[in-house]
Amino acid sequence: MKFDTAATTNPIDRLRIIGQPADRIDGRLKTTGTAPYAYERQDIPGDMAHAYVVVAGIAKGRIGAMTLEDAQAAPGVLAIVTAANAGELGQGKMNTARLLGGPHVEHYHQAIAVVVAESFEQAREAAQAIRVTWLPEEGNYDLAAARTAMGDAGQEDDTRVGDFEAGFASAPVQLDATYTTPDQTHAMMEPHATIAAWDGGSLTVWCSNQMVAWTRGDLALTLGLEKEKVRLVSPYVGGGFGGKLFLRADTVLAALAARATGRPVKLALPRPLIANNTTHRPATIQRIRIGAGRDGRIAAIAHESWSGNLKGGDPETAVDQTKLLYAGAHRLTGLRLAELDLPEGNSMRAPGEAPGMMALEIAMDEMAEKLGMDPVEFRILNDTQVDPADPSRPFSQRQLVECLRRGAERFGWSRRQARPGQVREGSWLVGFGMAAGFRNNLQTKSAARVRLDGDGGVIVETDMTDIGTGSYTILAQTAAEMMGVALDRVAVRLGDSDFPASAGSGGQWGANNSTAGVYAACVKLREAVAQALGFNASDAVFEDGEVRLGNRAVPLAEAGALSAEDRIEYGDLAKRYQQSTFAGHFVEVAVDAATGEVRVRRMLAVCAAGRILNPKTARSQVIGAMTMGVGAALMEELAVDTSRGFFVNHDLAGYEVPVHADIPHQEVIFLDETDPLSSPMKAKGVGELGLCGVGAAVANAVYNATGVRVRDYPVTLDKHLARLPAVA
Repeated sequence: MKFDTAATTNPIDRLRIIGQPADRIDGRLKTTGTAPYAYERQDIPGDMAHAYVVVAGIAKGRIGAMTLEDAQAAPGVLAIVTAANAGELGQGKMNTARLLGGPHVEHYHQAIAVVVAESFEQAREAAQAIRVTWLPEEGNYDLAAARTAMGDAGQEDDTRVGDFEAGFASAPVQLDATYTTPDQTHAMMEPHATIAAWDGGSLTVWCSNQMVAWTRGDLALTLGLEKEKVRLVSPYVGGGFGGKLFLRADTVLAALAARATGRPVKLALPRPLIANNTTHRPATIQRIRIGAGRDGRIAAIAHESWSGNLKGGDPETAVDQTKLLYAGAHRLTGLRLAELDLPEGNSMRAPGEAPGMMALEIAMDEMAEKLGMDPVEFRILNDTQVDPADPSRPFSQRQLVECLRRGAERFGWSRRQARPGQVREGSWLVGFGMAAGFRNNLQTKSAARVRLDGDGGVIVETDMTDIGTGSYTILAQTAAEMMGVALDRVAVRLGDSDFPASAGSGGQWGANNSTAGVYAACVKLREAVAQALGFNASDAVFEDGEVRLGNRAVPLAEAGALSAEDRIEYGDLAKRYQQSTFAGHFVEVAVDAATGEVRVRRMLAVCAAGRILNPKTARSQVIGAMTMGVGAALMEELAVDTSRGFFVNHDLAGYEVPVHADIPHQEVIFLDETDPLSSPMKAKGVGELGLCGVGAAVANAVYNATGVRVRDYPVTLDKHLARLPAVA
């Protein structure tokens, strides 16, 4: 199905099942421990062996020698695979570093060997017996030093509209400030894990992965196989946040280990390896300049961001939202990439906008204060309904102003004291903060197969994944709405590369596109059913398990066993209209005047994200994102050893994330909105929107409470303690 014109009325608009707060249909499996996660599967035939990864102890250099004899002689050891005996390996299109290193080492904790044994304990014990001689080389590990060396000079590929330098210089009110965000790790509950088994020349992997089609292709490329010889199965994923978008070492090493032993092999990355071995969100240094008239209208805005990555990697796209969020005639955005020898930087929940808005929305707060304006009204004044770089290109839907106004009213923003440090409750300093939220809506091809089981039941098959987001439920709701059956009459099968290729889970594109793919398959199935039963497909009504037209009603079961497959693909609507999602985030914090401890008291998000397919699962997505925003604002930071090139706090003891005690009441409001230009579902994504802007809202609330502005995340007490108001 080609979607190239605005959606009109269709069966989804009935909202009998879509749009209703249905419980997650996979919830019982997960809460009873019967959902088959990758490492825990009990249905793999064969005598299972266990693998343990050996990793690099240097960040850059070479392996001088690797002594394996003691490990090979250890009890239970079946094989040891290294780059020397693994055979020729390719490299996935989406991998920056090789997933099995040696003799060259590209980053700390890069995998250099895998030990396979009868038991996990035997594999781990033998791995400790491997002796490696390292030949380290000098590396670059310090983003701040790299930024200093690069300087502030512009780049040829900067994006420019108008004349920023002249517009900024002539603006009567100016802000020029620099903000930093640290490296962050995904910290998902389920580690990277894989079971691999070969059948002749064909490979099956059961793994924890967000993008089945991407990873299948890159695994085949890495192992030198035809894609048809690889099957990837990932029906349940215990969190990913972007860390499982791509092929990682656990899957490649499990496959190599299984080939070396002729047995199925299971492998999980231990928690302390994940931060350095897999991907992370790169640190940024962001310079923001805003020039405005005394009336508060922005005349010039510039956002430049410095980030680091391995050679061949990409920068963190922290300036993208600044191209679109606020009006202003003169504009400059630019990305600066420093080549660092730290582990690979890549996507983490809301890549780009999450760290970018942490800086931009503090800058907007600071600018509002310079102007003597309310922060909400300053943002509203500078709203735009068109792409600032191309005024002929309107937004498909843009209700940012409504998000901000609704949020301010609901939160009680009028009670905020404009002058910071004025509200005390005992030893606590209390403050309000807010920020806008923004994340683009991406249209991505997505396919599905929908079948009738011959008894009036519906089966949905697609390689779409459920990473804790509710994919099973919203896909079932889509099929139930389209085919006119109850939700419990739909069975959804996900995460298998034998199924049609979906959009996958990432980038906030999963829900809208994958349901649109199911919609397309259902349209085709409805046509087949109508033909089988002698109805006109365009006029037939599917509801209550029947197909109806006029006075005639026939049970769906009488159509027999039928199947249809289709995919949604898109025309140029996204080029003609800017498609984005918007939010208003509001936060109340209390800061202990004596210790500097920050406590978040209340949080509110008002979201405009197209049709909400399931308010219950959507709310869960948003409050989870808001929680991650608190972590980014107050706790999360991978500490870099800039002399040896690794993340020091690479476990959940040293890398702090919010726990239940850190998170207060969270309220989420979804505006009543449909976007006919996004898909036949008229929906958009919401899972990353709930994060974008939250960190800045927290930081702005801390400033309002204390009068101390912290521009370097996370806002830990050591950064403001010495500057807090005197304790009465």
